[in-house]
Amino acid sequence: MEHLWLILLFWISVFIVFYSYLGYGVLLYLMVKIKEMFHKPTNHCHSSNQSLPDVTLFITSFNEEDIVNDKMENSLLLNYPKDKYNIVWVTDGSNDDTNKLLEVRWKNEAQVLFNPERKGKTAAMNRGMRFVKTPIVIFTDANTMLNPEAIREIVYAFKNPKVGCVAGEKRIAMQSASTASTGGEGIYWKYESALKALDSRLYSAVGAAGELFAIRRELFQEMESDTLLDDFILSLRIVMQGYITAYCAKAYAIENGSTDMGEEEKRKVRIAAGGLQSIWRLRPLLNPLKYGVFSFQYISHRVLRWSITPILFFLLFPLNILAIFLLPCKVLYIIILLLQVIFYIAGLCGYILSKKKIKNKFLFIPYYFLFMNLNVIKGFKYLANRKGNSGVWEKSKRA
Repeated sequence: MEHLWLILLFWISVFIVFYSYLGYGVLLYLMVKIKEMFHKPTNHCHSSNQSLPDVTLFITSFNEEDIVNDKMENSLLLNYPKDKYNIVWVTDGSNDDTNKLLEVRWKNEAQVLFNPERKGKTAAMNRGMRFVKTPIVIFTDANTMLNPEAIREIVYAFKNPKVGCVAGEKRIAMQSASTASTGGEGIYWKYESALKALDSRLYSAVGAAGELFAIRRELFQEMESDTLLDDFILSLRIVMQGYITAYCAKAYAIENGSTDMGEEEKRKVRIAAGGLQSIWRLRPLLNPLKYGVFSFQYISHRVLRWSITPILFFLLFPLNILAIFLLPCKVLYIIILLLQVIFYIAGLCGYILSKKKIKNKFLFIPYYFLFMNLNVIKGFKYLANRKGNSGVWEKSKRA
């Protein structure tokens, strides 16, 4: 057949793009429903105070003087027995008043592990974990606030001996004057949270967000110092040890969105680069003969989005134009092209409105979708241009 290559490439691209962003969610939902028809989830009882394990709240930070007091006040309000609860701050490289505030006001409440040399978050985690002895370690960011029952809900999830990691839910605080970055990120994380919950119900959540996740201390493995997505690498290497990651929506972390799309771009590009780095370092997980259903989840939920899907998405437009000129069924290809044009125009309108600080969630969705995929492409360049083994990166400013 003439132009068979074009037909195959176009429709394979359509399928992969649809599957990556919507199809997998639909399929996952159906698989979970079928599974739960035959296998009901185990319902463990909540533990009494006497049987609760010792835990460490582990906070890695760099120059967080503006938020230290708020974070400590929030941490001390968490509902967990004080004699079983430890707070550790690793503040490597901080040269503002972070350490001073911790040592003066909170010296009796938190342990501070400081090193004047800044080597990045992953190196700080590796160093700090050598001092942690509790069986459960809960990682959280300095700029996120946890709900009062977060620790108890996480510990409850560990009642299942197969659980090696627990992923909390990330929520974006929606202010009255939400920007495109805040609105877009909020909508994105609501969808991501739904997928993570379904992934966990099928077999295992695919990764954890650094804002809030926990592990069994004995499963921690030191990571390469230049690791960009420490939370993702750490949680998936625990799966590689034969455990699962449980998703716990009742334990959540709230943080503000990025101050603007420029700050959000820095974050998204770094995450995209980290995703590519992770695919290479976790390549054994691509083998379904060894990791079974988790390989299917991992490829569907993460690998496609961080690799070929964004490329195929942007390739669809020129392929569609070629198809109109070279293939039969022109009406079908014209309709698909018109849908693409409408989507791009909606994204452009969302961009224009965001510049004028006009709220429109309907237009923020296509804008944020295009924005995310474009930053995955930029992530290839970011990763290629990184020099040395440093895990240091410039953090994004939050609203």
